[in-house]
Amino acid sequence: MTLCDYFSAADDQAAVAVGGSPGGPGPAGLDVVSLKGIDPVVAIARLEAIATDCSYEEAGQRPRSGQLLSEADGQGPLVFSLSDTLVTALVTATRGDFRRFAESWSMTAELRHNQVDAETAGGALEALAGLARRAQPAGLRLYCRWAL
Repeated sequence: MTLCDYFSAADDQAAVAVGGSPGGPGPAGLDVVSLKGIDPVVAIARLEAIATDCSYEEAGQRPRSGQLLSEADGQGPLVFSLSDTLVTALVTATRGDFRRFAESWSMTAELRHNQVDAETAGGALEALAGLARRAQPAGLRLYCRWAL
């Protein structure tokens, strides 16, 4: 199962620099949320579609949605950006929204494949929302460091 460290950083350059380092964003002192099996391209675009009431295709085409920022050389972890639209949706969502989002998100093929139930999906949503709520006021953006 893939290891996905979601983190905040000032900009793409800073995210790639810490994302590619051996220890990743945590040892660099950045705010990090680790989520196993929640990939930053498909699973996160599915979440964005649910949270913003749009199609998966539309969510996946938004600026910064699952955009690969690092070089895919097969040697190290990859760094992806998350869309600002998703960050806003996470920041403004209520607990009731999270329950509804988690239920729908846990039914997607990606999460079912990784055996993520609604309760686990809800925990992931709360963690991502916390990260977004801490990042947005500071002008930081969200990223994911993806490694096998």
